[in-house]
Amino acid sequence: MKKTALLLFVALLLTACGQKVSKEETQKLNGYWEIEKVLMADGSEKDYKINMMYDFFEIGKDYKGFRKKVTPQLDGKFLADDSQEAIEITEKDSKIYLNYKTDYATWKEELKAISEDKMVILNQQNIEYHYKKATAINLLDGKETE
Repeated sequence: MKKTALLLFVALLLTACGQKVSKEETQKLNGYWEIEKVLMADGSEKDYKINMMYDFFEIGKDYKGFRKKVTPQLDGKFLADDSQEAIEITEKDSKIYLNYKTDYATWKEELKAISEDKMVILNQQNIEYHYKKATAINLLDGKETE
């Protein structure tokens, strides 16, 4: 029993410490992402069962790129307008930041975690966005599109 409790404690401790995101891992940002849930600063949580908009990221080897909002279509394609946010990825105090810039504003968000299919971003208002990698599905024939 003591061994089980000790193993559980060590597992929780390792999970709580979390993995640090490396600057190289930001290449995993590339592609379509949809919000799964949002953790508000007050601790409340909002789940997103259906998303009408996705975020599309394109980051180059120079750690610069853009994010734009896109709308999934029934045929598996995405509609996008001409607006986008320029991104530059920086590292400070062992944290990775997405620095955004538009004609109207500049702001930054911390990339807390990223894998091939999950991502967590924390904004300056202490709101945490949990994303999952989106795959386009053609609802007309039910197959995934590329």
